[in-house]
Amino acid sequence: MKKIFILTGEPSGDKLASKVIAKVKSSMSDIEFLSVGGEHLNSLGIKSLYDLEEVTYLGFTKVLLNVFKIKKKINETVSKIIEFNPDILFSVDSPDFTLRVAKKVKRLKPNIKTIHFVSPKVYVWRENRVKHLKTFLDHILLLFPFEKKYFDKENVNCTFTGHPLLEEQGKSKIDLSSIIEKGKKIFSIYPGSRLSEINVLSPILFEFIQLMNEKYKDMLFILHSTSEYKQLIQNLLSAEGFRNCEVVSDEKIKSQLLKQSMFAVAKSGTISLEICNAKIPSIIIYKMNKINFFIVKALVKVKFANIINIAADEEVIPELLQSKCNSKSIFNTVEGLLKDQQALEKQVSKTQKIISKFKTDKSSEIASSVLLNHL
Repeated sequence: MKKIFILTGEPSGDKLASKVIAKVKSSMSDIEFLSVGGEHLNSLGIKSLYDLEEVTYLGFTKVLLNVFKIKKKINETVSKIIEFNPDILFSVDSPDFTLRVAKKVKRLKPNIKTIHFVSPKVYVWRENRVKHLKTFLDHILLLFPFEKKYFDKENVNCTFTGHPLLEEQGKSKIDLSSIIEKGKKIFSIYPGSRLSEINVLSPILFEFIQLMNEKYKDMLFILHSTSEYKQLIQNLLSAEGFRNCEVVSDEKIKSQLLKQSMFAVAKSGTISLEICNAKIPSIIIYKMNKINFFIVKALVKVKFANIINIAADEEVIPELLQSKCNSKSIFNTVEGLLKDQQALEKQVSKTQKIISKFKTDKSSEIASSVLLNHL
């Protein structure tokens, strides 16, 4: 029996991996899987060695403070992979964790094929990493077409797949009447999928909701969460006494609620692509500690945080980062856009042109075929 080990380091990678592995499983049933994953891989019946939270560290300072713990977890993961002895190690995103593991595995067991999905952001910083990746990766799968030139230049085996989260979803309808009160306008909020993000962003977002409630009386705020942190966010909301907020973790319900939203406020990350794909106007927010921010600022070579803005080389989606990530600035930016229908339509129109370049009809299928070809 063939074996695949799936290695992720955070919830967004777990979600991406599940899209590809679902296709692999439907094409070839006689494969044994093991992973470091989360709820999405778990829903496919794939066991995880441990909880993702054990390897999800945000920012340079968090990594430095936990460096010995991270090293120990990397070595433990390498040992478990070697023991499992897969035909393929399929690593997804989170390069500071997954690629360190892949490099050690390749050195110890060169016969294990190493395939990585989601290129490290070499177009943002440390372009010289490409040469290094070639020494231990057999193949790399790329989300964005503009990444390919960096890998082709160094003769690295790579395939542009497009983004699986931009694939056409099924048309299944779910009754949302128990969530949406009649006459309410849906406003989607994404406070993050990591505990550290939720801790930083939720107080700011709750203050923003309070400001919105003072001005608008017909809003229903949907906080999109993972199942792991749904109860935590509900408890935080209850403590604030909000009555027009719901926390949702079911993927199909979240997807449908997003499509019916009038607007979205989201932490910077992959979710922005899903929001754009649903044709919903939005802004992105993010805040990290000052030391992390200064390190990032010194290293990056792009002007924007959001992939849409990076691809467009202009701020199509407003970015409220660091000091601008406060309730008043978020409220003023959102209110300004809600008052300007032309600006909302212009944003949606521009994002559609940009994400059309990231789409292929069958991204998960393309990625899964690369895996199957290496078995």
